[in-house]
Amino acid sequence: MFYRITSLVLIVLLAVSCDKKVETVSQDFKVDFEKFELENGLEVVFHIDNSDPVVAVALTAHVGSAREKEGRTGFAHLFEHLLFLESENLGKGGLDKMSARIGGSGANGSTSRDRTNYLQTVPNDALEKMIWAEADKLGWFINTVTDPVLAKEKQVVKNEKRQGVDNQPYGHTSYVIDKNLYPADHPYNWQVIGSLEDLQNAKLEDVKEFFRRWYVPNNVTLTIVGDFDPEQAKAWVKKYFDEIPTGEPLDAMAPRPGKVEAIKKLYHEDNFARLPELTMTWPTVEQYHPDSYALEVLSEYLSSGKEAPFNQVLVDAKKLTSNVRMYNRTSELAGQAQLSVRAFADKDLDEVAVAVEEAFAKFEAEGISEKDLARIKAGQETMFYNTLSSVLGKGVQLAQYNIFAHDAGFINEEIKYVLAVSAADVNRVYEQYIKGKNYIATSFVPRNNLSAALEGSEKADVVEEQIVQGAEENFDASIQASYEKAPSSFDRSVEPPYGKSPEVKIPTVWKESLSNGLNVFGIENHEVPLVQSNMVIDGGQLLDDPTKVGVANLLAQLLTKGTKTKTTAQLEDEIEQLGASVNVFATTESTNLTVTTLSRNYDEVIAIVKEILLEPRWDSVEFALAKQSTVARISQLAASPNMVAQNEFNKLIYGEDNIRSQNILGSLKSVEAITLDDLKAYYAKFISPSVTRMHVVGALGQAEILAPLKDLTTAWKSKVVTIPAYKSPSRPEQATVYFYDIPDSKQSLLQFGYPALASTDADFYPATVMNYILGGGGFASRLTQELREGKGYTYGIRSSFSGGKIAEPFTISSGVRSNVTYESAQLVKDILADFGSTYTPADLETTQSFMIKSNARAFETAGAKLNMLENISAYGWDADYVKDREKIVNEMTVERIQELAGSYLDPTTMIWLVVGDAKTQLDGLEKLGFGKPVLINQPKISLEVDR
Repeated sequence: MFYRITSLVLIVLLAVSCDKKVETVSQDFKVDFEKFELENGLEVVFHIDNSDPVVAVALTAHVGSAREKEGRTGFAHLFEHLLFLESENLGKGGLDKMSARIGGSGANGSTSRDRTNYLQTVPNDALEKMIWAEADKLGWFINTVTDPVLAKEKQVVKNEKRQGVDNQPYGHTSYVIDKNLYPADHPYNWQVIGSLEDLQNAKLEDVKEFFRRWYVPNNVTLTIVGDFDPEQAKAWVKKYFDEIPTGEPLDAMAPRPGKVEAIKKLYHEDNFARLPELTMTWPTVEQYHPDSYALEVLSEYLSSGKEAPFNQVLVDAKKLTSNVRMYNRTSELAGQAQLSVRAFADKDLDEVAVAVEEAFAKFEAEGISEKDLARIKAGQETMFYNTLSSVLGKGVQLAQYNIFAHDAGFINEEIKYVLAVSAADVNRVYEQYIKGKNYIATSFVPRNNLSAALEGSEKADVVEEQIVQGAEENFDASIQASYEKAPSSFDRSVEPPYGKSPEVKIPTVWKESLSNGLNVFGIENHEVPLVQSNMVIDGGQLLDDPTKVGVANLLAQLLTKGTKTKTTAQLEDEIEQLGASVNVFATTESTNLTVTTLSRNYDEVIAIVKEILLEPRWDSVEFALAKQSTVARISQLAASPNMVAQNEFNKLIYGEDNIRSQNILGSLKSVEAITLDDLKAYYAKFISPSVTRMHVVGALGQAEILAPLKDLTTAWKSKVVTIPAYKSPSRPEQATVYFYDIPDSKQSLLQFGYPALASTDADFYPATVMNYILGGGGFASRLTQELREGKGYTYGIRSSFSGGKIAEPFTISSGVRSNVTYESAQLVKDILADFGSTYTPADLETTQSFMIKSNARAFETAGAKLNMLENISAYGWDADYVKDREKIVNEMTVERIQELAGSYLDPTTMIWLVVGDAKTQLDGLEKLGFGKPVLINQPKISLEVDR
């Protein structure tokens, strides 16, 4: 359950100030809150948001990897996992079971260097249940951790590291940087996920000692945000948390920046890299340091946009790469500015380093203008509103400020520091932290291409785990722990009752059809002063010439590269000055134009959108850059096990004659053959209002949304567009195992399934209901419970019916430890074969409870509302289609589930694809009973790691 929630810079401004004055700060949008503290030191923050009948509960402990001991790393992240598994009063798996019953978003969490959080959004009738469950984490948990539990969770964490680090291109970059940026005794020297050796050596008493020191009320903040009665909630918090004893006093850790005595260059030959990547890292300052705000602006200005110095030199002039990334990462104790360039395959990183210096020199000569400063701040205003557009977003940010700024109210104060940043500040921090300063330079290059690394680089020390068949320790995670329960003043084993059932609020939908055929669907929503829209132009890749796949994708890229009267740089600047974002991308079935804007700037942004849509620039230089960038992406993705699995699965599902079997980017051959005239021809034939649907959610009414669209009826002429109807693929008559070899892969990627159902099929939603317990319900699902919680084979596994306009696939997907490839596949096969006969009334009750109660959360965010509108427009459903689905759920029976399982979960008529290490895993898969596995590739270059 490890994912990173980035702490965003929060900005509110209606007029941009570029000097030290802050009188222009708007107070129109303010996050009001109440804070109190229990006698045991627990700090509690409430914020009321009545817009939806939901509440977010977040428990945040001020403990991350920085509080670990050398030689005992990874404990904070390990506890992020352990605290979901069991507690004395909820029982084994009790939190996940409860989350399913109450219709929650799914208990989740994340670990950083400095904090660990546990969070979930639930219907507001379940608030007392959540407070009860979160209290159990602190006061009634640690006795449940036994040696078998610890052994199993070690395997899950190791699988997570293999999935996110060992089996990913450039996955070890952060490890190499941090080992060299921070001294050995610095708590940022090691990674959040920790050392696998340290985790493997961890003893039960080590784990319990760590918990007792850090998971105490005086080191924790509880935030509750949403639609609830604060007085009642306060009484519940006191009831469930009051008697948890306080821990020993904890001293604050002082900021301690990284240290680079001399420029250090390191290289690593990466098994999965296809392009050389240079990353340069400078030590900077900790979060909330006054200079951190200017460093944010500096990073944004140097790297983002057509006129950014790095883009001008490395992308446009030198043509070394398609993209340069720079950001200032701040943590509690230190910060680091990182510049990363993934060069084209035939480029040398020494060329990149020279170009970087040239870009820095350009900045030194020109500086940053007041206009650019205003542009960056306008974008940050929109980012602020997006961050706070959900109850969970507000809860996370309030906890962040309470712990690290020592004041939850800093959520309304930080903008003053951002607004105070001047051009002089930006120039000063460049001089102070970047110019002429020592740095760490890492060259991650493809294996056997060491010549691409920076000259003078030393070999980086990268720990590559060895995975040996049959070497993993055995454990039985089903064993029930026996222990003496922690005392309590009342019986905590009784789950609290539900509160008053929430009233589900289905948004009011309006629709307008313009005379040229454009259909507009909208929902008015005033929670934040934003408007978000998505214009869907049907066709996408389906309209590509099968011999020149990639045209739709390239056209989408080119549409934002200038208009008839604006260069790329001018177009970007005009959009960003308004604090807006406009993106165009292609999918298999459509071209999408998405917009996020401040509601006050909607008319101006729509004027720009009309230019993009109706007056493309057709810039030949930008077209050449887009082609070069796409070729680079295709090359790199060919080495990504996840993308290989998806590409090969699509080929097996759809067959060579169906364009859906091809990657939307195209192939190296097809992209090279595409000309600018191909894009113009596609645009002229297929970009038409007659096949376009526009969806809008935001703080404007129907008349205000439609007003700037009226002239499109004459400016955008309708034409007949016929979208090819490719034959729907058929389900295999018998199962076959296919294997794609990636030598020495640390994981095997599993993709099992077959062509199943369209979204409009009568059985589609019933089958989705059935799938909840199989693999769609997260930790409530059997696949997760068996393969992750029971065996520790994987970090995650899921199953789904894709839906769509044709029979899209049913898919089971996972990444498993390579030495249990057969065992994982066999377990999936057994679960599928037995699913119908073992489905119980309790399973149905859990499914019904989740699917009905979760409707309280169904329309909370703008994204959820947009998705609702897209379903209505694509499939012709009524605005209250959720009510039809509720009826299906309520009328579902065990017998109907068994019937559906018999029809749609037959393992003997599926495609079984494995992407992994053939020399150790291929032959064993014959034991599945589906015949001899078919090897579908023959790698030309061994990726064997030097021993």
